[in-house]
Amino acid sequence: MSESDSQSQERITVVLPDGSELEVASDATVEDCAYEIGPGLGRDTVAGKLDGELVAKEAPVYDGVELEIVTDGSEEYLEVMRHSAAHCLAQAVERLFDEDAVKLAIGPPTDEGFYYDFDDLEVDEDDLEEIEAEMEEIIAEDYEIEREDVSIEEAEERLEGEPYKLELLEEFADENDTVSFYKQGEWEDLCAGPHVDSTGEIGAVELLEIAGAYWRGDEENTMQTRIYGTAFEDESDLEDFLERKQEAEKRDHRRIGNEMNLFSIQDVTGPGLPLYHPPGKTVLKELEDFVEDLNTDAGYDYVETPHVFKTDLWHRSGHYDNYQDDMFIFDVGDDEFGLKPMNCPGHAAIFQDQSWSYRDLPIRYAENGKVYRKEQRGELSGLSRVWAFTIDDGHLFIRPDQIRQEVEEIMDMITDVLETFDLEYEMALATRPEKSVGSDEIWDRAEEQLENVLENRAHDYEVEEGDGAFYGPKIDFAFEDAIGRSWDGPTVQLDFNMPERFDLNYVGEDNEEHRPVMIHRALYGSYERFFMMLIEHYEGRFPLWLAPEQVRVLPISDDNLGYAHRVANEFDDFRVEVDGRDSTLERKIRAAHDDRVPYQIIVGDNEEEDGNISVRDRFEDQEYDVEIEDFKQHLEDEIEEQRTQPDFLQD
Repeated sequence: MSESDSQSQERITVVLPDGSELEVASDATVEDCAYEIGPGLGRDTVAGKLDGELVAKEAPVYDGVELEIVTDGSEEYLEVMRHSAAHCLAQAVERLFDEDAVKLAIGPPTDEGFYYDFDDLEVDEDDLEEIEAEMEEIIAEDYEIEREDVSIEEAEERLEGEPYKLELLEEFADENDTVSFYKQGEWEDLCAGPHVDSTGEIGAVELLEIAGAYWRGDEENTMQTRIYGTAFEDESDLEDFLERKQEAEKRDHRRIGNEMNLFSIQDVTGPGLPLYHPPGKTVLKELEDFVEDLNTDAGYDYVETPHVFKTDLWHRSGHYDNYQDDMFIFDVGDDEFGLKPMNCPGHAAIFQDQSWSYRDLPIRYAENGKVYRKEQRGELSGLSRVWAFTIDDGHLFIRPDQIRQEVEEIMDMITDVLETFDLEYEMALATRPEKSVGSDEIWDRAEEQLENVLENRAHDYEVEEGDGAFYGPKIDFAFEDAIGRSWDGPTVQLDFNMPERFDLNYVGEDNEEHRPVMIHRALYGSYERFFMMLIEHYEGRFPLWLAPEQVRVLPISDDNLGYAHRVANEFDDFRVEVDGRDSTLERKIRAAHDDRVPYQIIVGDNEEEDGNISVRDRFEDQEYDVEIEDFKQHLEDEIEEQRTQPDFLQD
């Protein structure tokens, strides 16, 4: 047998989703494997997943790979279709504008749609309708989307005049002899795929907005024009999305924050550095007090660490190597300092400063710690992504035999928080990322410990491969807001690495030194992101206990203004204001409603004569002849029980 014949006989094994193994030729592709399973699956194959990574159906498989076939019934199909829609967008732009002048950058799918970045393209929102119509024409023409693998040299010729594509090609050339192009009609693009088989398979599309974006996200690079769009398999799904988007825009925390005077981000502070106004700080203080009560009950001691440390600390903790690009670093004399990106090294340093016995553990530290991360300017948005934010941080130093109990108690605290806000949540076990510190043995041990807690408590959870922190695995909680959006928030992380890096010890029962285990946890995640979510979740209509203004007293006329102030004094344990403006009652009611005040107290001649009040809530229900003490008692109970809606008139 010749050497070439021998090569053709070589076989490899791929692992299918059910755990079974499939033996295929060593040069097999994803599509080849699908045909091996069955001709119907082969014909339906759109793409594949190799060890969890989405790839084109033409991608080669390799020995031992976990293979999943993607068809039009798979969750990933929408991502593939949106990628093809991004190509239609670029093709439409080049048809309508100067093809030789417009330079193509990148055009990936996103969670909600797709975008494409262009240079030397001058368009505005008024142009979107025309571009969208051209996209729909391209879809109607049902061009076959063809893949072609070419040499690096040929690719350079095809991409002449496309500087951004040539920059990408240069990176591909370091690891590949060939690259792939996808062609539809007269248009082609350098792209790894995957894509659907033809433009006609793209369903309903809509262009959403135009924005600026730096090439490769680097502020030193050219600002390009980014066009956002979305695509769904049918019009009804698109309409549902647009309705959700409209609802999300109505709840935008930046708009509501301005209307309610909660916060601002101004030029004088710089991007991503929010200023909290009195109403906003009132909400934050209530959130802080809630968590502090939970921490006190759970035996945490509060500590405080500085905003700036010498970078020696960050080298020791591993943050310098893993977070250097995201840190604000500066020199003072001969020393290098950095604003802290995390609080945990400071807490480890506090623990290290004392000697501990096994009887002392667990040691639980808490801090509302401000941290700083240098996000790209183009990614900053309101409170959702900022440079400075505060974590309701907790770090525990425990014996290995205390892991299960402490993790379970933290999970109880997290569920207490989420259930207080009536938020539905899911859990996930996030495992070792590619960029991490520590031995395989340490990571295996840590992941097993968290998995055991989840299994022992019979929690449903997903496994998120590679999403752990660089120092250890974690259990993440994701919750849904009022319009069904999912948010990441609370977390509990197990860390065997930082105690090693800081040489932390305690003296055991055997009088020998032992290494503690460190747990990182946050009940909100960050105050900024959680506050942002609450603004949008409640549309600014906070529960009574959180509301910046809880009660507003409305005198019917100036004659009742004195009584209104006397009533307000009766409610001085609450956040109460008197609307003493020279205005009609109807306008005062409307203003209180627009300001999202939970309760209004209305007082006129009848109320003043009888020594009682009328109560109106933000649902526009009203009750007359209410005893002041009865309403005060209800407010106290509603706040104490942290009810999510004002319910005095809803019983």
